[in-house]
Amino acid sequence: MMDRLSGDEWARALHDFERTAFRFECQGTYHEPYEQEALRQYLAGGEPDLGYLRGWLDDVRRGTESGRRYSRVRVLTDPLTDYLKFELAVTPHNAAAGEEVRILSAAQAAEMDLPQDDFWLFDNKLATVMHFDEREGFQYADAVTAPDQVREFLEIRERVWDAAVSFREFVMT
Repeated sequence: MMDRLSGDEWARALHDFERTAFRFECQGTYHEPYEQEALRQYLAGGEPDLGYLRGWLDDVRRGTESGRRYSRVRVLTDPLTDYLKFELAVTPHNAAAGEEVRILSAAQAAEMDLPQDDFWLFDNKLATVMHFDEREGFQYADAVTAPDQVREFLEIRERVWDAAVSFREFVMT
């Protein structure tokens, strides 16, 4: 049986890894309550208040300065959802903090037969499969620690990383 991580346990997983944190992000829309005001501002044509993101960006900055690596592959729908447009507008802040972001099209993801659930992979030994609610966003993550199962997530990470383009390259095309 897998452990369910939420609340403080989830926060520890995001903050207490030693070397690497990788996220596979494949939803076209997320319903995180803490993002809704910034999303509304963005969709209204204004500059979104990114106060909700500052803690994460500070953590990434401190972590990368101490030698930790943060990376993610974001799958983009075609056409882009409003939420993904918002995410792309915010991504330069993630990159400036030190997070390596790559982009993969939904068509590529479908060809690669990738999971339909987001996951994090920490230190190549803990995978966490994320579960979301349509109204309340992230609910919990299932922790996967069995080496043979973690190896499957490592293989997915390698495949998507190699197939994806850097965020910088994506915005230049």
